[in-house]
Amino acid sequence: MAADTRTTPTTDADDPFVSVTGWGRTAPSTAYLWRPRTHEQAAAAVREWGARGGIARGLGRAYGDAAQNAGGCVLDMTGLDRIHSIDVTDGTVVCDAGVSLHRLMEVLLPLGWFVPVSPGTRYITVGGAIGAAVHGKNHHVSGAFTRHVSAFDLLLPDGSVRTVTPGTDLFDATAGGMGLTGVVLAAVIRLHRVETSYMLVDTERATDLDDVLARLAADAERHRYSVAWIDLLARGRSTGRSVITRGDHAPLAALPARARRAPLAFRPGTLPPAPAAVPPGLLNRATVGLFNEFWYRTSPRAGSGRLQRLTAFFHPLDGVPHWNRVYGRNGFVQYQFVVGHGQEETLRRIVRRIARRGCPSFLAVLKRFGASDPGWLSFPVPGWTLALDIPAGLPGLGAFLDELDEEVVGAGGRVYLAKDSRVRPEALAAMYPRLDDFRALRARTGADRVFTSDLSRRLSL
Repeated sequence: MAADTRTTPTTDADDPFVSVTGWGRTAPSTAYLWRPRTHEQAAAAVREWGARGGIARGLGRAYGDAAQNAGGCVLDMTGLDRIHSIDVTDGTVVCDAGVSLHRLMEVLLPLGWFVPVSPGTRYITVGGAIGAAVHGKNHHVSGAFTRHVSAFDLLLPDGSVRTVTPGTDLFDATAGGMGLTGVVLAAVIRLHRVETSYMLVDTERATDLDDVLARLAADAERHRYSVAWIDLLARGRSTGRSVITRGDHAPLAALPARARRAPLAFRPGTLPPAPAAVPPGLLNRATVGLFNEFWYRTSPRAGSGRLQRLTAFFHPLDGVPHWNRVYGRNGFVQYQFVVGHGQEETLRRIVRRIARRGCPSFLAVLKRFGASDPGWLSFPVPGWTLALDIPAGLPGLGAFLDELDEEVVGAGGRVYLAKDSRVRPEALAAMYPRLDDFRALRARTGADRVFTSDLSRRLSL
């Protein structure tokens, strides 16, 4: 890379070759990290990447190896963080790809607007939200984040920039394409109007898996947001017992007088960070079992209309900096899959298998997806998705998850690439029917020779 295109390394070290890992803290690899400050610097970097290519990286919240590139380049996009314009009448924002959802909330909420889709963390960039086609608790109503993107500027393999709009192959390949078609530089996003920064929340307990599925299906359209925490250690008649949380943006009239003085204030709370060193094996079947029992028993059997700050409803874990450290230095694997409506028996078998295996997961979430999104590698399909965190050091974990993959493939389902760190290429090919189209577009545009990652090499993308 020429001297005049060098940008600031993302660490304080003099050597820009650094070890990079995903949020799960597994399989680190060493890459050359750059932080461009302008679109021109990003283009110059792409033109001069070597044989190992490069990949864009945001805030590092992909759980696996999607934003890593062993021996190559990684473009830290967080330096491209300008909000260019906000239309408070139509509810649109134009911003750089390195702007975080956290920053958008800081700026937009006081103006009465909220991001259209938010995953479980607000510490992701707009570029990452597009590349992973992220979804939230409102997919059954609003779809994935990319459904609300009117256009984005994409840096192509030759260093040129193209404005890409929905309905084109390049848009559909990039939405969920994990950064492998180009580098998103900026985007136009349609927003959701809100009156306050509070949520009205209903909570109830479900006694088993069939109960939670029935409840989520029955009230699918009544609430904008819904999710269920599921106890994956419970067995017997309690298998799949859950705590369902549903919510909607609170209107101004629902707030008490004191809160109405600043109804749109953005005030996320923060707890002390997780310790850098955590004893190995802290999260095991016994400790997680105790936590799950406590959480289920102390949750309301049926509660409605509770006011909750927006950040507590959407991003409870963001209040604990570096919470991923609690899994110890071996890290953790997040496994998320989806199976379609009519495949509930597969979901039941998988939940029973996880419970019998004793996987100590206290972050297990069940959601109902709505209509599929247009992205060729977009994850959601109409049906049920289950996500769970598992300590990476659990004996036999790889073989066990391979077996679950077979169940998912047999049901016509798929796993989520943004959270994957271990799926086999042959399984992936069976999960994503547009995979060959994606590979062909990469070859046709030359992206396969320029944009590469540990994930793309592992899965031959």
